[in-house]
Amino acid sequence: MQKHSKINFEQILEENKGSIYRICKIYAVNPIEPQDLFQEVVYQLWKALPTFKGKSKINTWIYSIALNVCGRANTRFGKKNSKTTQLEAIEFIPKADNIALEEELKITALRACIALLKEEERAIVILSLEGLKYKEIGEITGLTENHVAVKMKRIKKILLHCITQKIK
Repeated sequence: MQKHSKINFEQILEENKGSIYRICKIYAVNPIEPQDLFQEVVYQLWKALPTFKGKSKINTWIYSIALNVCGRANTRFGKKNSKTTQLEAIEFIPKADNIALEEELKITALRACIALLKEEERAIVILSLEGLKYKEIGEITGLTENHVAVKMKRIKKILLHCITQKIK
């Protein structure tokens, strides 16, 4: 790899490492830890960088690779342990240090409900939580922007129903 490409890769990695690591934490399954997944994603990005053609934003391409690598690891090591690990991996940072017990219960319920979603639905939620627009989510998942919007509407209903059941 040329020095110029290495500098670009380092810059790209620096700008996107937080998002990559959050995805890795959500998909971590025993015996694979988030750090191991992160390293695998970075390695796959490094290998694939010469093939990036610029037809999409670089972060869209990165999300796609991260979701694919993490999804394969999840499948490879089975989903038996993944539900529990994912609940612990999803990190919501409260705005205040003294968050109310009720808020903690809602957050715990949300984590549990996200973990119960189908793989594609979970990817859509993760990307939405990352702040991506439906068009970008569609580019990553292979869905149309409209289809993402419809799925997101359904996912919100599923999550609302699930959370309501858990916090009664």
